Amino acid sequence: MWAILSGIEGNIAAYEAVLADIKRQRVKVEALYILGDIVAANQDSEQVIKRIQNPLPGELEPQVCVGWWEEQCFALHGLGSTAEPTELIERFGKETAKLLWDSVSRETVQWLRNCHFGFFEFDCLLIHGSTVSVSDELTPETLPWEMLDRLQRVQANHLFCGRSGQVFEYQLQGGSVNSSVMTLDRQQPVQTITAPKRRVVGVGNVGKEPGKATYTLYSPNTDFLEFKTVFYGNKKGYGN
Repeated sequence: MWAILSGIEGNIAAYEAVLADIKRQRVKVEALYILGDIVAANQDSEQVIKRIQNPLPGELEPQVCVGWWEEQCFALHGLGSTAEPTELIERFGKETAKLLWDSVSRETVQWLRNCHFGFFEFDCLLIHGSTVSVSDELTPETLPWEMLDRLQRVQANHLFCGRSGQVFEYQLQGGSVNSSVMTLDRQQPVQTITAPKRRVVGVGNVGKEPGKATYTLYSPNTDFLEFKTVFYGNKKGYGN
């Protein structure tokens, strides 16, 4: 069983609540994936990083890939693909950019730079946004041809993403396409390309909504999929 998280966003209480919920599962969780947005313009971001870097005895070592907030850190420190954090400032303003600068140290940014862009396990792609970029936001409203494009870029049958922060399962039914080439001389035989059943899964968001965290459990062996909701703090408890 895999536990797949995204969007801790510097919320250490939410992360601890999810870790505790993972330990409560009847089926043992054997891998923990965090699909980016570990940090944010949140003063507890460094605490989250240290917790991820130093799992307690018996805990899984998280496998981490970069997300949108990490890319903004790279831009702030002149380490990204853009010289300025333009996207960050346009969305949240200069005050948030300054808070992000103060919340995440240069040392942590260098550590984040060594994280993966995504993971490909079996026929599953685990990534923050999509194969296009970390900013690419897939949702239940995304057009089917866009979903199929993101999957076909890496020949994945299952894509797990966290950019939208939503929990959803988007299924693309299998089908086939017939193609042939006609020239002046002759027509080539018809070729049939069969596309298997594919899906895109939104894994939820751990830290954005105070008191409520969502994440995903998945078994690559049985194809079992479950969305989990964890309430913490004043809303303490857990749900399905």
